[in-house]
Amino acid sequence: MLKSLSIRNVILIDKLDLDLQDGFTVLSGETGAGKSILLDSLGLLLGQRAEVSMIRQGCEKLSVSGCFEIKNSDGGLARLCAEHDLDFESEIIISRSLSQDGRGKIFFNDQPITQKLLKEIGAYLVEIHGQFDNQGLLNTATHLSVLDAYGNYAKKLEELKQAHAHYKDAAKKRRDAEQELEKAQAEEENLRHWLNEFAAIKPRENEVAELEQKRRCLMNSEKIVENFDAAYKALNNQVQSVHNALRQAQAAVARVNSMTEDKYAGIYEILDTALVNAAEASDEIESALGEVNLSQNEIDVVEERLFILKDLARKHHTTVEDLPLIWQNLEDSLQRLEHGTEDLHALQQAEKQARRDYMDKADAVHDERLAAALRFDKSIMAELPSLKMEKAVFKTQIAARDENLWNETGYDDVCFMVSTNPGTPFGSLSKIASGGELARFMLALKVVLGQTGSVETMVFDEVDTGIGGATAQAVGDKLARLGDVKQVLVVTHSPQVAAYSRQHYKVEKYSTDGVTTTTLRLLGKQEKQEEIARMLSGEVISDEARAAARVLIGA
Repeated sequence: MLKSLSIRNVILIDKLDLDLQDGFTVLSGETGAGKSILLDSLGLLLGQRAEVSMIRQGCEKLSVSGCFEIKNSDGGLARLCAEHDLDFESEIIISRSLSQDGRGKIFFNDQPITQKLLKEIGAYLVEIHGQFDNQGLLNTATHLSVLDAYGNYAKKLEELKQAHAHYKDAAKKRRDAEQELEKAQAEEENLRHWLNEFAAIKPRENEVAELEQKRRCLMNSEKIVENFDAAYKALNNQVQSVHNALRQAQAAVARVNSMTEDKYAGIYEILDTALVNAAEASDEIESALGEVNLSQNEIDVVEERLFILKDLARKHHTTVEDLPLIWQNLEDSLQRLEHGTEDLHALQQAEKQARRDYMDKADAVHDERLAAALRFDKSIMAELPSLKMEKAVFKTQIAARDENLWNETGYDDVCFMVSTNPGTPFGSLSKIASGGELARFMLALKVVLGQTGSVETMVFDEVDTGIGGATAQAVGDKLARLGDVKQVLVVTHSPQVAAYSRQHYKVEKYSTDGVTTTTLRLLGKQEKQEEIARMLSGEVISDEARAAARVLIGA
């Protein structure tokens, strides 16, 4: 519910701080006093468009803030906030400002948000009837969810949602498989040609790196042979080789050990190891010399192989390194082509089964909706006589959508239809011509839906239009009943409606030095009686009007 509203510099309002309670609250005042400005200000907090013309004359900017108390901590608003990483608490503060240069700022609990997101949030906070008739129950797009909430078959709706997701997934897999099979069939000739080409070339992983290394070796083979030869001669020179030098050193150390009882045996062993390593190195060098090929023919072979691989990579718009992967993908495509019809048939059967399951769940929800619609219509019709609409008829129309419009809510379209007089055709609730009839239908709907709707605050602007006397009194009674379960704010000129209010604010306008300002004042018991008397008799309040006001308040 809306706990408080602060307004600064909006049209005729200079500064206004309003604390609100739950239940039924009335705002009254003379025509032109500025009641609509309050609703415009509230509209700014709900995501309505802000205009520079709304800034009070002579001021640089306007600002509006509101504090809302949220009872449902895990409802749709909580999920929306979680989706946008907004801090969600049992009490939220929304503030909005607009400067003369057209720049605006919007904050949700001190976190900046967009106007679009604010509008989504506002739909969970307040429902306004009258000035913003595109919201709430007048929007036929909401009728299905309203009926579902009233019917209270959430488990079946969740099962339907899951069945739809499964059906949608199965249909997508079937479509993807069909497209892939069609594509493969169209390219079968090319596919087999490419596979033959790959099979002839047989690209291997890491082949390019190996070939480039081999090419480097072949191109430097003369220098490699020259250096290996020098290393071999150093180890095996007949005049003074490493082997001879090591053997001479080892013999000298052996003579020393014979004189010192092998005191320097460790040195002897080191030299012995060196002899072994030198011999191994000599063998490895000799083997390496045998590997080095000075043939230009082998260089040509390597170059040709590299050219073939790079040419194949260009044909397939890939890198040489990825050729083995491309080859594997082509083989997989051929496999899918050969087994595609089989796989597609299995996917088609899975889709048919998923559709049957979806239809079963949709049928179950449809049956629940039919039963809920009967109860709903009966409840609405029971409210209409007391609103002086004995001849009006309300019915919930449930029609089947085209299959391409089926979704997670099923195949039903729901629309609330009314006929205001015998013999007149039924029309959508939003098409009712009379403002008074529309207001009363809204009240009947809201009273019935009061226990199930998620929005905690409802605003009715000029709900008394076109009605008076006993009808207006019935409307006031309905609003009071609705106020038992919701916070209800009503802008009214009807004394009969105002008499039922729990709180009564009077909107007043005054001028000082040529500047006009709108204010709002909470009325005490005596002031409320006086205001209702004014609403009954006009500017000059008679004793009879005061007496009638007392009767109305006491009714």
